[in-house]
Amino acid sequence: MANLIFASEGNPVPDRMAAGRLAARDGTAIRWARFPAAARPLKGTVIIVPGRNECIEKYFETVRDLSKRGLGSLVFDLRGQGGSDRLLADTQRGHVRSFDDYVGDLEEIFEQIALPDCPGPYYMLAHSTGGLVALLAAPGLVNRVRRMVLTAPLIEFAGLPVSMPWLRRITGLLYRLGLGARYFGGGPRKDAPEPFATNKLTTDHSRYERNVAIYRAHPQLALGGPTVAWIRAVCMAVDRLRDPDFLARIHIPLLIVAAGADEVVSTLAAERLAGRIRSGSIITIDGARHELLQEADLYREQVLAAFDAFVPGSGA
Repeated sequence: MANLIFASEGNPVPDRMAAGRLAARDGTAIRWARFPAAARPLKGTVIIVPGRNECIEKYFETVRDLSKRGLGSLVFDLRGQGGSDRLLADTQRGHVRSFDDYVGDLEEIFEQIALPDCPGPYYMLAHSTGGLVALLAAPGLVNRVRRMVLTAPLIEFAGLPVSMPWLRRITGLLYRLGLGARYFGGGPRKDAPEPFATNKLTTDHSRYERNVAIYRAHPQLALGGPTVAWIRAVCMAVDRLRDPDFLARIHIPLLIVAAGADEVVSTLAAERLAGRIRSGSIITIDGARHELLQEADLYREQVLAAFDAFVPGSGA
């Protein structure tokens, strides 16, 4: 698996990994990796759904944390990023046609990898964009996934100069004009990473540098800014969460863990959503930035404690 899953400085591959590429319904190859639990008794498997511009390698530390709890992990790269197939000739562009494609990939991963090869019961841990994917998939996963934990889910972008409905109108117009593949709100990946002092993702310098090292060593895993089509797809997905009938179909107990100092997605929007989902609850980690599982121990340990309290039998 040396040419499929990558180690980097300070980020070794967890033991006893299996990995591969799964052909989705439309033929797009989705990279996945599964990791067994080290502790006993075995308590099930956590399906990890990463955020935008993330990759399997960023979750090695979390995989180890889960393994110590008797939980195996199954992680996959969203289509169009990481080691999954890119969707445009310019592979730096973060692109998707519809979030239904992400949901379909998640369902395929569950059917083809989780059910035959990973011990149940099944739980889900999803971050940011992955959290939105998990919410959309939740009605179809009832009686299959026991509980979901969503960290800083993308319900609304933080600091927008316009509302999400207006953003949908703007990107919808550009999309109809044939500009769906154009960058929108960002461009190609820069050669030099953003300085730690100005980053909006984490207050932890060592974890920030570890993640920078992943993309420095393996730049093919990195991604640039999103396209018009990707932003439009987010807006259309969020619109579905405004439908009371759709929310009424979410029966899987879910916990939202929000970041109190999030400058990427709106914590207030997540709080409002949690109040509208009968099976939903929320906690906010004061002072934490967006990437809660890449944060300083002060914040990260609170996330893991919330996970342990919510996911049955996962206490370390």
